[in-house]
Amino acid sequence: MIPGFLIALVTFPGVMVHEMAHQLFCRLARAAVFDVCYFRLGNPAGFVVHEHPRTTAQHVLIAVGPFLVNSIVGPLIAFPGIIPVIQFQSGTFIDYLLVWLGVSIAMHAFPSTGDAKSMWQGLHSRNTSMIAKMFVTPLVALIYLGALGSFFWLDAIYGVALSMALPTLLVHFLA
Repeated sequence: MIPGFLIALVTFPGVMVHEMAHQLFCRLARAAVFDVCYFRLGNPAGFVVHEHPRTTAQHVLIAVGPFLVNSIVGPLIAFPGIIPVIQFQSGTFIDYLLVWLGVSIAMHAFPSTGDAKSMWQGLHSRNTSMIAKMFVTPLVALIYLGALGSFFWLDAIYGVALSMALPTLLVHFLA
């Protein structure tokens, strides 16, 4: 077992992008941000303290924002480094640096259990429609499953697959 703080230390760019995405989606949802910690050696490795969102949609946006941002930014950063590393079995220090950055960012795409808890609380406000509850409840369950899966390195597998395998497949099919 590798302690979580060591994983966070090695993949700190992913933690930082995850928290920046939360902050960005707070701004988009017009939820005031009170405090931000982009990275620290502790649990959690980063956090964004914001006001209670007014709607369920805002809860979902703020919670799922990092999944969208990290899942896009990670592969985009890794892509230029993957080509020489995977396709040509060579690469410079910069290529490997880009791959590490991309994987570490994509690896932190999964929402945390704190995000799931926030969404769950948002579902139980009296303004939440039955349709929203029907769509968001399975999403909350998926987030908890993803958190459980991180015990089995699902987040690392996701980060590697998204940042390394996806660009490699794209090159293979487009070349």
